[in-house]
Amino acid sequence: MSKNLYICASEPRSGKSAVALGMMEALLKNIPKVGFFRPIISTPRTAGQQDNDLELIRSYFHLDQAYAAMYAYTLEEAAELITRGRKTELMEGILAKYSQIEETHGFVLCEGTDFDTLSASVEFDLNADIAINLNCPILMVANGSDTEDGEAHYRNAVMAVDDFSAMGCHILATIVVGVNEGAPNRLVQRLSQESNNKAGIVFAIPYEPFLSGPTVKEVADILHARVLYGEDHLDRIVLHKTVAAMQIGNFLMRIHHRESALIITPGDRSDIVLGALAAASSQSFAGVAGLVLTGGLLPDKAMRALLDGLKLTVPVLSVSKNTFETTCKINEIHSRISAHDTRKISTALNLFQTHVDADGLLDRISAERSAIMTPQMFEFRMLQRARANKRHIVLPEGSDERILRAAEILLKREVVDITLLGDPDQIQETITKLALDIPDIAIIAPEQSEWYDDFVDTYHELRKAKGITREGARDFMTDVSFFGTMMVYKDKADGMVSGAAHTTMHTIRPALQFVKTKPGFSIISSVFFMCLEDHVLVYGDCAVNPNPTASELAEIAVTSAATAKAFGVDPYVAMLSYSTGASGKGEDVDKVREATRLARERAPQLPIDGPMQYDAAVDPEVARTKAASSPVAGRATVLIFPDLNTGNNTYKAVQRSANAVAIGPIMQGMRKPVNDLSRGCTITDIVNTVIITAIQAQTE
Repeated sequence: MSKNLYICASEPRSGKSAVALGMMEALLKNIPKVGFFRPIISTPRTAGQQDNDLELIRSYFHLDQAYAAMYAYTLEEAAELITRGRKTELMEGILAKYSQIEETHGFVLCEGTDFDTLSASVEFDLNADIAINLNCPILMVANGSDTEDGEAHYRNAVMAVDDFSAMGCHILATIVVGVNEGAPNRLVQRLSQESNNKAGIVFAIPYEPFLSGPTVKEVADILHARVLYGEDHLDRIVLHKTVAAMQIGNFLMRIHHRESALIITPGDRSDIVLGALAAASSQSFAGVAGLVLTGGLLPDKAMRALLDGLKLTVPVLSVSKNTFETTCKINEIHSRISAHDTRKISTALNLFQTHVDADGLLDRISAERSAIMTPQMFEFRMLQRARANKRHIVLPEGSDERILRAAEILLKREVVDITLLGDPDQIQETITKLALDIPDIAIIAPEQSEWYDDFVDTYHELRKAKGITREGARDFMTDVSFFGTMMVYKDKADGMVSGAAHTTMHTIRPALQFVKTKPGFSIISSVFFMCLEDHVLVYGDCAVNPNPTASELAEIAVTSAATAKAFGVDPYVAMLSYSTGASGKGEDVDKVREATRLARERAPQLPIDGPMQYDAAVDPEVARTKAASSPVAGRATVLIFPDLNTGNNTYKAVQRSANAVAIGPIMQGMRKPVNDLSRGCTITDIVNTVIITAIQAQTE
């Protein structure tokens, strides 16, 4: 039964990094601990430089592997061993490093060489030998482009399949990257029609321009450029390059329809600089990614004063080399997916998930599957569920930069539909400033909405018994939290997430007023999903109810268990207190004891026990001493705190001290999902909370 996979390209720049990202995500959804290994990495060009793909996978998936343990040799080291006739030593070193990873991981994903130093035939043979020695099935990546070098790409891929097969390698599947969606791809057709199935299952991923170009930051790093303006916008993608040495009119005609162009011009061409910046702001031009000013020349003093006052969002770089040398250097730059480029990562992952049957691949690999719920598995399964039945989420804090960056990730991964609330002009200005790719997102200003008067009437009707006048209702409906909640109430959205810039009470107050609780529920409560190193726990209630009664505590326990189960966490509920079992006395412990009794009455099928101390709940060794007969002690997954003071402090202590990811608070008990964010939330927190809200909406 195979527990590994070797990703190998048929030639340089085939899309291997994107496939490695997608395959790693697919594996982590099903296998608790996956290791990543590159037997041979490219030789670093500078001291201390790290391999891009190792750092990409390690950083994005938060792998606990040390960088040095993730590869065996540099290509230079491998070449020297081969040249000196020490290939056996090379393989022994690779196997030794691989075995160390295999011992501590349930699966090892391997990635082959980059074909950038040795001859292609030498590297090809080397990859085949490594795959055979590691007993790895191969996932081959081929360049499917039919333009320019299309014939060469075709020959390379067909030859690679034949050669791998001849050398005794087993190709599990072939992924052809960069195909033209508008026409049949002859490489895909050829490989799919192989009568002996040498290429395995064949998948086709379409060409994506966004992944084909480098970022301005990559250009700046390669050129060792000085950033004059736009330092916060270096993540813009370069799709075209234009040398501007002609008159301004001819230059503008040249870039009119060139999307995301990088302009290369001598630094004293003020006319070109102004023309390019004007084009960047013009609705009739396709867009400017940035400017590179050559020759070590800078705009004169008056021009710099003008530029300083424009608050430029277009990056402007300065280099010492002349225009010809600079252009040649830029033409050598190839796009890559770096560890910090979340936009490219999201795009690559979505392409893989959309066009590759990962589950079918995993079935063929026959990897062992585990019932353990790791944080990565938890997050990936949430994402899958949200995407499978997409919902519409409203985000009231539309002008918050974190909200906008999270929205871009969510939309690129096609997880939810999103509406932002706020001033459309201000939000669009921020989107442009941040160079985000969310052109079609819905933005609503409450007072200008076609729904505004209806929402006012509805709110007035719902709250007039509480003294709310119609004029007062109009004031409330200008508030984004009230307007967003009313969108959910009136089925204009399936759920709402807010709190990045508002307090918890400001976020949930409208929901308490008119969304209210589900039938059979008396209170609204909350849980946090605490993603620890190798498992996920559910904490409740750490955000809403200050001092719940025994009856309310029992309801929180049963509700939290249901939430846990809905998200794939098998519920074993511990009712926490300062004593375990019958050892303690006092009003507080008596409340927990009564809450445990009531919870068992409400859900007799639920494994629930208490009162119980935290260590007895989660530590099997302590459980054997303090509560040996308990069905929950030592294995608790849902931990119910007796009051808000205890719960809120505990979740924050665990979050900070154990480096846990805390997803929440997730509200439960409401008729429709409205969830709160911490004002210190990260972009990842927002993404996770929106996904959970979408999943909650699926069950409404």
